[in-house]
Amino acid sequence: MKITYPHMGNLYIAIRALLLKLGLDPVLPPPTSRKTALLGVRHAPEFACFPLKLNLGNFLEAREMGADTVLMGGGIGPCRFGYYAEVQREILADLGVSMEMVVLEPPSGDWVTFKTRTRSLVGDCSWWQVLKAIRFAWYKARAVDALESKLLYLRPRLCEPLQLEAIYREALRRVDMAENRRGLDLAVSDFLKDTRGLPGKSGDLLRVGLVGEIFTVLDPYANYDIERHLGLLGVEVTRSIFLSEWINEHLFGGLFHVGGLDHLKEAASPYLNAFVGGHGRETVGATVHFARQGYDGVVQVAPFTCMPEIVAHSVLPAVTRDHGIPTLSFYLDEQSGVAGIVTRLEAFVDLLEARRKKRLKEGV
Repeated sequence: MKITYPHMGNLYIAIRALLLKLGLDPVLPPPTSRKTALLGVRHAPEFACFPLKLNLGNFLEAREMGADTVLMGGGIGPCRFGYYAEVQREILADLGVSMEMVVLEPPSGDWVTFKTRTRSLVGDCSWWQVLKAIRFAWYKARAVDALESKLLYLRPRLCEPLQLEAIYREALRRVDMAENRRGLDLAVSDFLKDTRGLPGKSGDLLRVGLVGEIFTVLDPYANYDIERHLGLLGVEVTRSIFLSEWINEHLFGGLFHVGGLDHLKEAASPYLNAFVGGHGRETVGATVHFARQGYDGVVQVAPFTCMPEIVAHSVLPAVTRDHGIPTLSFYLDEQSGVAGIVTRLEAFVDLLEARRKKRLKEGV
């Protein structure tokens, strides 16, 4: 069995570690590119979510590399993510591409079904081996989050952000290659040490929260590198959710009692107190949270036609009115253009700068 899986930011690092520890043969698709997008767009329904198209492109590229099995997540509720695997299965079959689709649904309390599906994937591995593999993949996800969080913090503060990115890529490679906890800890600590001496810039920075649909928050190709564009504009970006939180919530059913999104649901309750699919409610709650933390603004990102984020978007003006935090929303697909995105980001940053200066002048 040569098993592949979709890209979503740096998710591939944790999943590859999991599969290797289980004695499986992972086939990592090439990094998502224009070719990937074109493959997915060519064969997916026109109004399908952008992530579905990118995932489909990942699978087709992996098939060219010899993959015969796809590991895909499932979902529940109104979000179309729950249908991705079935739609992709049908598309691959129509194309005459023979690939088995293994779908891991969120446990949602039904651990018997989850265990049965997991057993079909891991074969003769003992449950102790499975738990050790999951734990190590979790540690890798946490290490990736530590690197990404520090990158977002440092990028607007350093004179040479390109040098920082080179150090980050090397640290990410070391995390991917690490075979034990010690290797992970060394990769992260060396990254922190190597970045400590880089020349920095002075002055107060704007702080912007990044919220929205999880795939477009985490995947630089899907969000057209919005985090990087903002960082190079001198803005510190903070995500509303990181990879390990998504894995813990969606794939492991809260197995690891670290972090959690309940505080975001509580913050959203005055505006949106029902599950609308995806992370729509968390988008609203995170916007409230960032406002309470004194952030200057919030950027929302989502695939074009994403229903949960459209619902959240309709609520955000009320959050702005009550908490005084500006928001900017992007709905992204293969038709989006980098120039237009950067122009809107520059205008938004100018607005936030002017707003900050006005508030300082008025002593607010």
